[in-house]
Amino acid sequence: MGDTLLETVDERGVATLTLNRPEQHNAFDDGLIAALTASLHRLGAAPGIRAIVLAGAGQSFSAGADLAWMRRIAGQSFDSNLADAAGLAGLMHSLDRLPKPTLALVHGVAYGGGVGLAACCDVAIAAESARFCLSEVRLGLIPATIGPYVVNAIGPRWARRLFQTAEVFSAERARAIGLVHEVVPDGRLGAAGAEVLRDILRGAPGAQAEAKDLVFLCEGRPVDADLGRETGRRIARRRASDEGQAGIAAFLDKRPPPWRRD
Repeated sequence: MGDTLLETVDERGVATLTLNRPEQHNAFDDGLIAALTASLHRLGAAPGIRAIVLAGAGQSFSAGADLAWMRRIAGQSFDSNLADAAGLAGLMHSLDRLPKPTLALVHGVAYGGGVGLAACCDVAIAAESARFCLSEVRLGLIPATIGPYVVNAIGPRWARRLFQTAEVFSAERARAIGLVHEVVPDGRLGAAGAEVLRDILRGAPGAQAEAKDLVFLCEGRPVDADLGRETGRRIARRRASDEGQAGIAAFLDKRPPPWRRD
């Protein structure tokens, strides 16, 4: 992965992926996109990994795409540009659908693709001084590959405004429109993340993966008989699972379940 992406895993199985291009405000190029995608695939498939934290080194979370890289790509063929765009789309999809809990800790600036990364994480916490922007139209571009995830996070009404104005908005505005869940004082970003991780580590890993998939199943669907049958099948399978049986037994016996990490 080189030096542009740092990875640590603690004794609890919490992996932290830190974007490490501080001089470029962690703007990503093809190398960082490939490294981050590969790490997500590997960690997502690793049984011992319980959660993944996404953070940025230096002054910023991520300024989005590296403009020097985009200028270089723009001068290439349409097919080359299409393949390059597919890499970024694949990164966002991998992060969004990762079968592990994900947490974004946002500080400094989150512009363009940095907003997309936050929108793809299950939990996003921002420092109160963080600033956000979907700046693409000011560059003659559109927030295409991140668009579906941002619209899911903030809704079409706010997306229509922010995609058009490219205005810089505050962490508190990001919270109000649903892009981040919580805003904390700058000095408490790490502590707030630790509190969320404490709660995550009390859940059963298999149940958490299936609970995330349940959101995708229900999203945008009518509550009809087909959905009722499928959700019934899923809870029946969970009750009969090793985790389900162990969790119920632990609760009734007033003891911690085997997966709990405090």
